[in-house]
Amino acid sequence: MNTTEMTAKMASGNGFIAALDQSGGSTPKALKGYGIEEGAWNSEEEMFGLIHEMRARIIRSDAFSGEKVIGAILFERTMDGTVDGKPVPQALIEKGVVPFIKIDKGLEDEANGVQLMKPMPALDDLLTRSKALGVYGTKERSVINSANREGIAAVVAQQFEVGKQVLNHGMMPIIEPEVNIKSETRAECDAILLDEILKNLDALPEGTQVMLKLSLPIVPCTFDPLVSHPKVLRVVALSGGYKRPEACVELAKNTGIIASFSRALLEDLRHQMTDAEFDASLAAAIDEIYTGSTQKTLVAA
Repeated sequence: MNTTEMTAKMASGNGFIAALDQSGGSTPKALKGYGIEEGAWNSEEEMFGLIHEMRARIIRSDAFSGEKVIGAILFERTMDGTVDGKPVPQALIEKGVVPFIKIDKGLEDEANGVQLMKPMPALDDLLTRSKALGVYGTKERSVINSANREGIAAVVAQQFEVGKQVLNHGMMPIIEPEVNIKSETRAECDAILLDEILKNLDALPEGTQVMLKLSLPIVPCTFDPLVSHPKVLRVVALSGGYKRPEACVELAKNTGIIASFSRALLEDLRHQMTDAEFDASLAAAIDEIYTGSTQKTLVAA
C-alpha cells in the first residue's frame, strides 16, 4: 500500500484499528493480563522483549489481517522491532494493515480537571524515522477527568498543535483527548469536547484532514458532527476500560465510528495458549470488534 491507498483504507475501509501501543508504565499490566507475572523478567529489556513477542504473535496470526483490522498503532520499540525478520511496519503493510505510531511521552499531573501531554522534544526526529519505515500516521493521548472548559480547551489546543507538527511531516495524526469513563460529568465533558474540537477543526487550512480517537460518548451519536466533518478522515473509539462485550455494544450505537481498542482486543489472550488456541481467541475478539464497528444499532431517541 502506498500513502494514497492507506488514506483510502482509513477513510472508508470496513474494520477497526488495533491498539498495540502499551508502553513503559503500562507494560507490566499488559503482560500480567497476558499471563506473564511481574518477576518473569530481570531487566527492562527482557520485559520489552516479552511484550514484543506478544505483539509479534498477534501480527503473524492468520486472524490478524487487513480484511478486518485496517490499522494498528505501535509503540516506538515495536516499530523498531521485527516480525520474522521483517521490520514491523512492513510486516503490517504486507498484511494490508496501515501502521501508526504512538508519539506521546505520557501525561502531566492533573490541572483544571485534565492531564496534558508531557513535552516531546525529539518529536521531529521520531516522525522522520517513522515515515522512513513506512508508518502512515501517529497517535497522541491526553485525558479529561472533569467538565472544566478551560482545561478541555487546553487539551484540544495542545492536541491540534502536535497534530499540525505531524501534518508538516506528511503524516496523519490521530488526535486522542480521552474522556475518563468514570468521570461524574461525562456528558458535559463530551459536549464541551465537541465544541472545542469543532473550533479547532474550523481553524485548520482547507483540504487538511486529521483523525480523532474519542471515548465512547454517554449519549450515543454525540459525535456525529465530527464523523461528517470534511476535515475529519475518520473517527475511532477507545474502549476506555470497558470490557469487550460492553465496549462493542456501546460502539454499535454510534454510527460512523469504528473501534481502536487495546485491552478489549487483548483481554482473552494468554501466553500459555497453544498457537491454535491463541489464533481462535484472537479471531473471536476481532470478529466481535469488527461487528461493533461495522453493524450499527439504531437507538431510539
